[in-house]
Amino acid sequence: MGVRTVYKRPMADKFEVARLLREIGALLELEGENPFKIRAYENGARAVEAVAEDVAALAAEGRLTDVPGIGEALAKKIADILARGSTDVLDRLRAKHPPGVLDLLRVPDLGPKKIAALHGALGVGSVDELEAACLAGRVRGVKGFGEKTEAKILEGIRRLRARPAEVRVLLAGALEAADAIVAFLRRSPAALDVQLAGSARRGRETVGDLDVVAASRAPAELSAHFLAFPLVKDVIARGDTKTSVRLASGLQVDLRIVPPEDFATLLHHFTGSKAHHVKLRGIARDQGLTLSEWGLYRLPPRPARGGARADGDPGASAVAEVPLAAEEAPPDPSAKVSVGSEAELYRALGLAYIPPELREDTGELEAARAGRVPEDLVTLEDVRGLVHCHTTWSDGKATLLDMARAAEALGVEYLTVTDHSGTAHYAGGLDPDRLRRQWDEIARVQEQVGIRLLRGTEADILDDGALDWPDAILEQLEVVVASIHSRMKMDEAQMTARLVRAMSWPVFKIWGHGTGRLLNERPPYAVRVEEVLDALARSRGAVEVNGDPQRLDLEPRHVRAARDRGIPVVLSVDAHSTGALRYLRYAVLTARRGWVRRGDVLNTLPADAFARAVRPVA
Repeated sequence: MGVRTVYKRPMADKFEVARLLREIGALLELEGENPFKIRAYENGARAVEAVAEDVAALAAEGRLTDVPGIGEALAKKIADILARGSTDVLDRLRAKHPPGVLDLLRVPDLGPKKIAALHGALGVGSVDELEAACLAGRVRGVKGFGEKTEAKILEGIRRLRARPAEVRVLLAGALEAADAIVAFLRRSPAALDVQLAGSARRGRETVGDLDVVAASRAPAELSAHFLAFPLVKDVIARGDTKTSVRLASGLQVDLRIVPPEDFATLLHHFTGSKAHHVKLRGIARDQGLTLSEWGLYRLPPRPARGGARADGDPGASAVAEVPLAAEEAPPDPSAKVSVGSEAELYRALGLAYIPPELREDTGELEAARAGRVPEDLVTLEDVRGLVHCHTTWSDGKATLLDMARAAEALGVEYLTVTDHSGTAHYAGGLDPDRLRRQWDEIARVQEQVGIRLLRGTEADILDDGALDWPDAILEQLEVVVASIHSRMKMDEAQMTARLVRAMSWPVFKIWGHGTGRLLNERPPYAVRVEEVLDALARSRGAVEVNGDPQRLDLEPRHVRAARDRGIPVVLSVDAHSTGALRYLRYAVLTARRGWVRRGDVLNTLPADAFARAVRPVA
């Protein structure tokens, strides 16, 4: 039976309830509480945010436990929060921890255990207090800390304060929200077509906001339906053609609604990029057309200044240059060119279709004019195997059997088991004895699943460019991902030399997360990427496009440079859990931005062919 609470007026809405549940989870994390208990509060917060009904009414009627993810205990806490703005466990936790302690969790590389140790030893309870303790040299005296750790914490604080006030959302988070919004809008009878636009559609690594475009004959009805989306927290602006909201996550979403006949050009316009559009408008003007968010229109011919050229050919000057400002208002409707799709728009301008991921003004328009835009960019459906996967043998969260079964459920043909090597001691890296015991388990699990399991490693690239496995081990592996996890502050010349040597080894290796960046957290290390690619092109190996949402590394321009050198590509998930196996989607998007075709990608091959292609020792 559900929890029933009687109260007159709730003090918190569902978004405040979710915020306080997350605060409880964060404070429990500081206390080293069971991860499953912590996760229950995050799951509860998400469940509350997604409730379409009034949460206060659910609590009053004892129906909170009807919501998936909310049990009796959590329902009691939610009811308390609704009734008085807090709950007993939150009161207790707040009494034990200073108000600024949660900000410490935002400092890069400073986890709950370190925060608890610093608070216990020094009474540190805020970022300012932590900074002062570091500057005074007091942190290095705490057991388990040292001068290097102290300097690393100071650097983390500097990076935290250097972040922009509005941190851009990672692509994965933006697409998760976009998928839910588009699906919700499509359920409305007023929606004739709904598509994601903007930088998220182009697959950019981070997103400032979401743009959604819809076709409808009843825009007011569709706009009202949009406002009923459960995660809408604030309405910024509302109208028949444009409605803007802010979600509980803080992400802004702009919905634009037009009649079906204007949908294709509006979708194209709001997909961007700006640089692509500016050049495309110039192409249109050269053909006597004007292109804007209002559509494609014919321009009236005007006599050139000074009349026709001496040879009698009026040339391109017969069409006046129309300033972009003139395109801010709808042109003459009678001059409109009918455009039913984005492909039709490009054809009307004499160009081949350009996929959204390529629309960055990096040569795609010139290629479209020459008919050289790739028509076989890699797709999610092309990929047959999941590469770069970690298990509980190192720092993964799922067992080998669980990872294999989850991959099999996704319908792929093979999975590479690439746990960390011994140098990555912080990640539970394997020594030769544990590696052989893992091979025994791989053999046992292989008998329980239909998916092919390949024995691999994520080998550390040492300071001198060597791999941290002896040749005798490398000869027995089926796949090697070679990555840097340490000494990332080498100068550019040192790091380049280190990687050039690593890529020059005759063993076949996949260059893992090539520049070491963590989006919104850590910049790439200094390296001359093209020199490393030159070395790899002369050797045996491939580049990884890492689908971890915080990495998406190598970035598209470097992936394209690898393609130009004939270096094969591997699309990886860098999965440390079963859920992370779905990171393949982001690897594919990043690869498409790098002009990667199906035939460039090794894990589009069947299992046997892939195994032959990546075998470390020829």
